[in-house]
Amino acid sequence: MGANGGCEGEGFFESVYDVVRQVPRGRVVTYGQVAALLGMPQRARYVGFAMHASPGMAGGVPCHRVVFADGRLAAGFAFGGEDEQRRMLAEEGVAFLPSGKVDLARCRWEVGA
Repeated sequence: MGANGGCEGEGFFESVYDVVRQVPRGRVVTYGQVAALLGMPQRARYVGFAMHASPGMAGGVPCHRVVFADGRLAAGFAFGGEDEQRRMLAEEGVAFLPSGKVDLARCRWEVGA
C-alpha cells in the first residue's frame, strides 16, 4: 500500500485533512461522511488511513472529531487511544450515549448548517 493507502493521487490525505479542519469544536464527523464530502463515498477506510497518519492537533487536524458511522470511537486512535479521544471530545462538549458511543443525533456536524 502506498503512502496514501492506495488512494488516487498524492493530495488525498491533504484533502481529508482540509475537510477535518473544518469540523467545529463540539461536533463530530464520520469517516464515511468525510469520504462522501470528497466525492469518494466508498473511500471511508482510506479516510481512516489518513487520520492514523495525520499530524494531529500539532498540524491543525482535529482527528479526534472523526468517528465511526455508529458513533463508536477509534480503538486505534493514534494520539493516545480511545480513552484519550473520548476525553478530548468530552472536553469539547460532545455528548455520549449510555453505550459509550457519540450521540450523533446531537453532535454530528451537518455541513452548511
